[in-house]
Amino acid sequence: MLFCALCGMPALADTPFRLSSPDFTDNARLAPRFAGNAPDNPNCTGENHSPALNWYDAPANTRSFALLMHDPEGAKGLGVTHLVAYNIPASSSGFVANDLRDGKGYTGGTNTPGNQRWHGPCPPPGTSPHHYTFTLIASDLEPNLPAGLTREALMTRLKGHALGAAGLVGRFSQ
Repeated sequence: MLFCALCGMPALADTPFRLSSPDFTDNARLAPRFAGNAPDNPNCTGENHSPALNWYDAPANTRSFALLMHDPEGAKGLGVTHLVAYNIPASSSGFVANDLRDGKGYTGGTNTPGNQRWHGPCPPPGTSPHHYTFTLIASDLEPNLPAGLTREALMTRLKGHALGAAGLVGRFSQ
């Protein structure tokens, strides 16, 4: 420690940007209440609740956040995006339970099922647990992007403006 103090290097690393949830720990199973509920999909028989999320230590100069929830095993490996949320103000530090489902605190982008809010997990019965990856991206963009951007269109807008990312994985199977 003394050597680092004398050579001008910091003794401790900066605190990393983190994403967490009081509803599940990283790589743990999501409760059935978070599963999607869609009458036209027999795999979506949950309550479609969205979990609470919290984040800490965002990068300096963050002006807005974007949040994605993606299932890379969905659609037989082609992937399914369940949430595209952005224009989240830099002053935000999380979402309470069901804010994502109810469209509170963000602008909704178009997810794979075609809506602009939380669409909970809907994996086919009998498959291995799918990994639902939550990715929070800090950016230097003002929170004024238009509604309805797809995941791909949002990524194009964020290119060159992302300051850092934090992630969290929830697993789910029927």
